[in-house]
Amino acid sequence: MGSPVRRLLQARLRTILIVSGAAVAVLAAGAFALVSADGPAESAQAAQTAPQTSDPLAGRPREEPTRASRGKTRSPEPSPSKTPKKKSSKSDSQAAHLAKPEKKKHYKVVKSGSCKASFYGEGQMTASGEAFDPSELTAAHKTLPMGSKVRVTNKNNDKSVIVRINDRGPYAGGRCLDLSTAAMKKVGGTGAGIIPVRYEVLSRG
Repeated sequence: MGSPVRRLLQARLRTILIVSGAAVAVLAAGAFALVSADGPAESAQAAQTAPQTSDPLAGRPREEPTRASRGKTRSPEPSPSKTPKKKSSKSDSQAAHLAKPEKKKHYKVVKSGSCKASFYGEGQMTASGEAFDPSELTAAHKTLPMGSKVRVTNKNNDKSVIVRINDRGPYAGGRCLDLSTAAMKKVGGTGAGIIPVRYEVLSRG
């Protein structure tokens, strides 16, 4: 048997070892508990930050084509529609102008009669003061006011023309009108030279 002092020292050493072992065990248990608690939190955070797939149909099962649908032709993809070009306002105004019907001139018969008519085509100054133009639809009359409108109808073929009086004549007997060359062509009398006509003096109705 040892001395009492030695036995006391050994008893205290055993007590210190036991207490130290218990403290180490408690610290280890605490560290293990902290590691276990952080694990699920980190996994949950990793799951939240993980990128999601952009295709919403990726998880759905693909439909297998049926036997009846395999032989059908696919419907063509719709082609992009072309926007119609707007017409310019100039073309619209031209179309509107062409679409408008021309207003017909309405005349009222003031006087009528029958006589013979001749024609002339020599360039000269007319009684109205304007130069004679054989290509214009004009005529000479003895008394009608200058600028009067007269409808002349060839009795041989019923062709008619409206002329403007701008000259005086004719002075040969039996004739009351001397037409321009263009006016006589309208009624088909240039071959005969002198034709029987029916005339109608007109005014705006």
